[in-house]
Amino acid sequence: MIQPLFGVLHVTTPLVLGFDTSAAHCAAALLRGEDIIASCAEEMSRGQAERLMVLIEEHLASQGVTRQDISEIGVGVGTGKFTGIRISVAAARGLALALDIPAVGVSTFEATSYGQTSPHIATVPAPREQVYALDTTPDAAPPLTPRLTGANLDTNLPILLPPPPAQLAENIGRIAALRRHLPQASPAPLYIRAADAAPARDLPPLIL
Repeated sequence: MIQPLFGVLHVTTPLVLGFDTSAAHCAAALLRGEDIIASCAEEMSRGQAERLMVLIEEHLASQGVTRQDISEIGVGVGTGKFTGIRISVAAARGLALALDIPAVGVSTFEATSYGQTSPHIATVPAPREQVYALDTTPDAAPPLTPRLTGANLDTNLPILLPPPPAQLAENIGRIAALRRHLPQASPAPLYIRAADAAPARDLPPLIL
C-alpha cells in the first residue's frame, strides 16, 4: 500500500492477518512485516464457526485497525479436523474476495517447521493416538504413523509437533507474507484421510 506523507510518497509495510482452526482452537495473529503486532488463541472443541469471525473482529479492533487495513491473509489449511479446516478456509476465501486481497494457504507441517534450521520431522496429531508425519518424497502424501512409538517413523531426526495455537497462527502469517508475490491457487483444505463419518444408508423420507 502506498500513502502520501507531506507530499512525498512512502510505502507502508503490509498488514497480514493469519488464523487457524485446524484443531480444537481458534487462533489469530496480526503482523506488520516481520513484527508480531498481536496474537491470540482460544481453546475450543466446537463452535469455531460461530467464534472465528467475531474473534478476528475483536483482534483487529484491539489494535485499532479494521478489515480494510489488511493487505493479505494467511490461513491454516491442515491437515487436522475436517470441520475446522473448512471453517477457516471458507472464511479466508470470503474475506479475500470481499477485500480484494490475496489469501495464502499454509499447511500445519509448514507452520510447524517455520524457523527450524536443522533437519527434523514435522508431525500433526491424528485420530486414534497416531500422527501424520511429513514424507520428504516428492508428491507423497504424509503417512499415518503410530504416535506412541516414535521409532516407527524410522528416523533419528527430531520429531516436532505443532507449536501452541497462537504461535501457529503467527507462523502462518509469516509464511503467507513470504509468499505474497508468488503465484498460487486459492487456499484449499489439506485432507489426508477420508472422514470417519459415513453417509446415511437409510433412504430419505418420501416427500408428497
